[in-house]
Amino acid sequence: MKHTILLVFFCSLFSPTVSAQSGFFHAWEDRVRATSAKQPAWPVPVVSSSSTIVQLARTDFVRQYTSTHTLTWNYDNGKGVNFIPFARTEFDLNLPPYIQHNTSKAADGTGDFSMIAKYRPFAGDSEKGNYSTLAQLAFSVPTGSYKNGTAVSTITPTVVLGKGFGKFDVQSAIGGILPTSSVPQIGRTIQWNTVAQYKVGKYFWPELEANASYYHGGTNDGKNQVFLTPGLMVSKIKFRKDPKDRLGLVLGAGMQIATSSYHSYNHGLVLTGRIVF
Repeated sequence: MKHTILLVFFCSLFSPTVSAQSGFFHAWEDRVRATSAKQPAWPVPVVSSSSTIVQLARTDFVRQYTSTHTLTWNYDNGKGVNFIPFARTEFDLNLPPYIQHNTSKAADGTGDFSMIAKYRPFAGDSEKGNYSTLAQLAFSVPTGSYKNGTAVSTITPTVVLGKGFGKFDVQSAIGGILPTSSVPQIGRTIQWNTVAQYKVGKYFWPELEANASYYHGGTNDGKNQVFLTPGLMVSKIKFRKDPKDRLGLVLGAGMQIATSSYHSYNHGLVLTGRIVF
């Protein structure tokens, strides 16, 4: 009898904490479902930034091949976990990638750690305009080893716009990589990515991206680099049939093909995997 009374007493002490935690996560899930329902259901492109906000864990693998027949692997490609902590808001924590050069001229090592804050001011689902707008600010920390990252911190403001037409959508992102110091040596880079996607069947989204970089200052001053990237996203494979359950798998692949006279590599195979939660 005494043991039963003690058990009930201890359960009463911890039950408010457990209940509060359960309520917190339920409120978070409801908020994610509500804010996701107010935007188009386009998958995040293989390379380009998305005009929608998402909550998922992501990792990429990139295989780059240069004109000098050097093969470079980028494991994770600076991806990580994306959260939706508030309505219309996303916060990303991106882990440093590991870069394998496969040449004696460069040392293998980790890249930079980065964070991204995103805000989606205006959006409408397929029945309310089928469009989305996004403003984001990325900040990188020079954690790279053996020159596998940037020598200084950088700030990258970006604006992304997207519009859908039935099963077809176009999204375009323009932003600038701005170093916080050593600007004459490092220079600034304008990035402009545009992607066109089309839904085929239940899961398949073939796409074509244009990934462009324009360099101002630094060793590449005046040069530009452009890749065309045909790709395919498979989105999303749900783990459960419950319509309220967001858990699912997204897979994708694309091939970056250099089309500009200047390019740091000829082509790059991009493999991406995401778990939506």
